[in-house]
Amino acid sequence: MVEQETMSCNLFDLTGKKVLITGGGGFLGEKHAEAVLEAGGDVLLADINMDSCSRVSEKLNSKNYPGTVFPLQFDVTDRQQIVDALEQHQTIDVLINNADKDPKPHKNSKSMGSSFETLQLQTFMSGIETSLIGTFLCTQVVVDKMPSGGSIINVSSDLGIVSPDQRIYPNNTKKPITYSVSKFAIVGMTKYLATYYAEKNIRVNCLCPGGVNNDYPTEFVEKVTSRIPMGRMAKREEYKGAIIFLSSNASSYMTGANLIIDGGRTAW
Repeated sequence: MVEQETMSCNLFDLTGKKVLITGGGGFLGEKHAEAVLEAGGDVLLADINMDSCSRVSEKLNSKNYPGTVFPLQFDVTDRQQIVDALEQHQTIDVLINNADKDPKPHKNSKSMGSSFETLQLQTFMSGIETSLIGTFLCTQVVVDKMPSGGSIINVSSDLGIVSPDQRIYPNNTKKPITYSVSKFAIVGMTKYLATYYAEKNIRVNCLCPGGVNNDYPTEFVEKVTSRIPMGRMAKREEYKGAIIFLSSNASSYMTGANLIIDGGRTAW
């Protein structure tokens, strides 16, 4: 019995694995990296902002995890930058496409989108670049570094499953259509790539997290939580288990799947 339990635990072991995380300097990037490190893996933490990436890397490396964090700077929408930044890394075992631009509903925020009727094409295109185009380009580059197979985790959203409820956003702002378009498309891209790369032993799965409270206005949080069966938004660390699962051999027979962790929000 002990031997079986040990074997099951080993399924989640990432020792010797190299994991590339884009958007690594962001709100959830640090927790994704932390999960990999706790499972014994090494992290290539990439972000367009080298200052935030270096800060997170130094913080995590100071905790004496078995693995190491290596900061990288590149723009996920620039293929050549990705190629150049990864030139010294011949093999990558896991890619977590986490980079995104998510407009936040802070009071008087100018980051939320204008109405659909007045949205300019240039704004629309720029709105899908980081999440959707970045996922496309990073995957193109990294699959060549997975000669023996690997795992790709595309991060979508609960809003890649359902449309945003515009009634919850403050000050007559709107969640822009670009967020929905990119997040829904990532789910579809995941299924396409899963079947495309199955024979090369590259698994491609999607993670759809629900919202994590990030100092949002109280009224906004109350409106969101009223739409979540569990009655609260997620905590930052509550996606670590999913990251380890999808990165490791624990999910060895899983590809083309969409793992939804949203407190039940999309079940209603």
